[in-house]
Amino acid sequence: MTRTLVTNARVFTADPANEWAEALVVDDSTLAYVGDAQGARAAAGADAATLDLDGRLVLPGFTDAHTHLVMMGEALGRVGLTDARSLDEIQARLRAAREAAPDAPRLLGRGWLFDSVPGGTPVAGMIDAVVADVPVYLDANDYHSVWVNSAALAELCITRDTPDPIGGAIGRDADGEPNGMLFETAAQQFVWSHLASVTSDADRDAAVERTIAAYLATGVTGVVDMAFDELGLAAFQRAAERRGGSLPIRVVGHWFVANTGDDAANLEQVRRASELATEVDSPWLRVAGIKLVLDGVIDACTAAMRHPYADGSNADPIWPLDRLKPVVAAADAAGLQVAMHAIGDLASDHALDALEHAHEVNGERARRHRIEHLEYAAPGTAERMARLGVTASMQPVHADPAVWANWAAMLGDERADRGFAWPEYVEAGALLAFSTDAPTAPHEALPNMYVAATRRSALDPSYGTNQPEFALPLAESIVHATRDAAASCGEEHLRGSLAAGLAADFVVLDTDVFTAGEESLLSAKVVRTVVAGASVYGL
Repeated sequence: MTRTLVTNARVFTADPANEWAEALVVDDSTLAYVGDAQGARAAAGADAATLDLDGRLVLPGFTDAHTHLVMMGEALGRVGLTDARSLDEIQARLRAAREAAPDAPRLLGRGWLFDSVPGGTPVAGMIDAVVADVPVYLDANDYHSVWVNSAALAELCITRDTPDPIGGAIGRDADGEPNGMLFETAAQQFVWSHLASVTSDADRDAAVERTIAAYLATGVTGVVDMAFDELGLAAFQRAAERRGGSLPIRVVGHWFVANTGDDAANLEQVRRASELATEVDSPWLRVAGIKLVLDGVIDACTAAMRHPYADGSNADPIWPLDRLKPVVAAADAAGLQVAMHAIGDLASDHALDALEHAHEVNGERARRHRIEHLEYAAPGTAERMARLGVTASMQPVHADPAVWANWAAMLGDERADRGFAWPEYVEAGALLAFSTDAPTAPHEALPNMYVAATRRSALDPSYGTNQPEFALPLAESIVHATRDAAASCGEEHLRGSLAAGLAADFVVLDTDVFTAGEESLLSAKVVRTVVAGASVYGL
């Protein structure tokens, strides 16, 4: 047994029974003691190794409770467009990227915002003006639509006669011709499936390694993938095989289930998830449940709302309730955790209706289902979730004021005043888990905590504070991103806080952000990340 005394530290434990400590004792992969320095020395014994942290701050390892792992690794290698706030700047970056890689068969970018494009209406010709010789695919910042050029439309064989898929739309001009925008399932079924077909396993392996390295460098020790498929799962299985069966980060996956329009086909996807939950179940990699996308996003007016958007439009749910209920009930009966993307208030209503149906048909049983995002939820939603034991899985970085204006404009009324209302869930007694939804937003944990604790922008400090009444204290924000994020996937008895008997997963910062203040979260650096007692990043 390897025993290490971690001393001369200020330890925030996220453990309500013992919130602050001075030292830790690590036995192999587990914490044997958390408390004062004198007690730690006695618990460690004379033969223990010593790690002196020179007074630095220690936090539990962060769990990014909603992310997209392979997609994030791919995004790290694409043209970034989030901070390109005009069409001219977007075009300049695309032109430069093409000149830098003239032999590339296609150009890939990510992160553009609707309000960076004139009228909020991107079209293929805007890309054609600078890159017309190869297909160009640009994922929106929310990853719910893709903007393409004419060469990409041709590569995808999309014409005026191509029908819209269930739950999606092909953007069209006044004459009915495809205009270069693909929304929701049209983006998934045309663009993502095509790009997956021309991506090699080696490319996916490289993306996985980029993701792991990026997360460990920012203090993230556990992740929950919200769109696992056969290709993504296989990539992580290969990553574990390269390391003798383990990983340097804990990975929990939710199997993506698409609405095919056929109940039998939908239920077959649930059966496959249940099979994998039994087959893929290690401390490092496991399949926990299913993921359903019930609606789109507010920025593109594709989230399903009880009342129309400012322009009078609205969107139907991707999963009608009569298709949703049998899938949720089947997953619940199989012991799978159900995670449902619901951004609009009609979508969250349907998610809770389906969960109530599962309770009725399957009876009382241990369950902890989740609703993802909840960007706008009507009053009473939080209380209903608390009664059903449903986790609110939310992303502070999505409330960054730098990306807020278009979101609020699409709603255009008092609904924008209740966006991302995190305290409502805490006050109602629902579990609140924080995450980033990378790559739809930056993956770094500390800037995420900055937005949570201040409601100010981590992307551009020139923006003011947005709805400060919804900010949460820093310590509470960190708890939602560590202990509660681990609890969101049922692992609070294993990790997420620093207490004897739990996993030795922790992070060391170069700055005490509690004493230096919230602004320091934007400059503080991770100097060491420890997973299962092993230093996997830093000193």
